Amino acid sequence: MTTSEGRRRPMNARRAQLLDRLRDLFLAEGFAHFTLDDLAARLHCSKSTLYTLAGSKEQLAVRVVAHYFKSATQLVEQRVAAADDVREKVRAYLDAAAEALRPASREFIDDMAANIATRTTYEANAHAAADRLRGFIGEGVRQGVFREVHAAFVGEMVGLTIVGIQRGEIGERTGLSDAAAFEALSQFLLGGLTARYTVEEK
Repeated sequence: MTTSEGRRRPMNARRAQLLDRLRDLFLAEGFAHFTLDDLAARLHCSKSTLYTLAGSKEQLAVRVVAHYFKSATQLVEQRVAAADDVREKVRAYLDAAAEALRPASREFIDDMAANIATRTTYEANAHAAADRLRGFIGEGVRQGVFREVHAAFVGEMVGLTIVGIQRGEIGERTGLSDAAAFEALSQFLLGGLTARYTVEEK
């Protein structure tokens, strides 16, 4: 390993740690009201250190939000990988999504939705979730575990519901917490998709 490579590794580790700390701070308190000076003071670092992550506050917000969704996706996919069948994959996906969203304060969700750049990132995540679930649904239909449905339509419906949960719209209209909304979505989706068999067919 060269000297430059040896220096890069600790530097990359410090940046990763800083991103984690920014993610946790943003999740707890939002980010729109912070200046770079505020963030440097809260994290006990210099503004020049923050500039190693991004060239402006908006770019930093985009990077931190992307980091949050990357971490959340890794959690979700780990849970899915441990599931034994397609029904459990759907349940694991939605349960893990609820868990990943649980630390997100209303301030974070509102700030993310109000900022065009971060909203693009989080809407892309919702579309990716719809695609993933559409794949599970198609797999379940082919296996006969789920009844015949239009997988693309159901995927889009679920994706829109996820966006509604993330934006707080579902909670405002129903009084459910985000985690409870994901649980209700899981029950609704699995209950509606499960293939029904008569006694003679079993």
